[in-house]
Amino acid sequence: MPMSMESLDAVMAIEVVAYPFPWTRVNFADSLKSGYSAWLMFEDTTLVGYGVFMLALDDAHLLNLTIDPMLHSRGYGAVMLAELMRLAKSHGAARIFLEVRPSNGAARRLYDRTGFKTVGIRRGYYPDHHERREDAIVMERTL
Repeated sequence: MPMSMESLDAVMAIEVVAYPFPWTRVNFADSLKSGYSAWLMFEDTTLVGYGVFMLALDDAHLLNLTIDPMLHSRGYGAVMLAELMRLAKSHGAARIFLEVRPSNGAARRLYDRTGFKTVGIRRGYYPDHHERREDAIVMERTL
């Protein structure tokens, strides 16, 4: 189901418990206003997770893929990622890119299992708790 401004309360309830440095409500609102592709995933009536990607020519850039931490290790991340990649491809994307923290082992395993390859490093991309910055691993997958 597409994300909307009305769904941001539910999205933020997950976002703030999922990450030490969460996206803000403004980040999500700006993504929606900019026309990025933003989607919600439900199990019955429970919001399980969401994803946001942007399209540029024939590339997609996965900006946010989040599953409620209380529901990790149940396969939702793989299902959501597959659906986001399907949607990106249906909109003309030939490749999808993303950044992931080296410290996010679960996400890195998911991306490795689903065919993403490391193509670079963005130095100092993410904030951390020690007033330094954590690098980002840049990954790519052909759709």
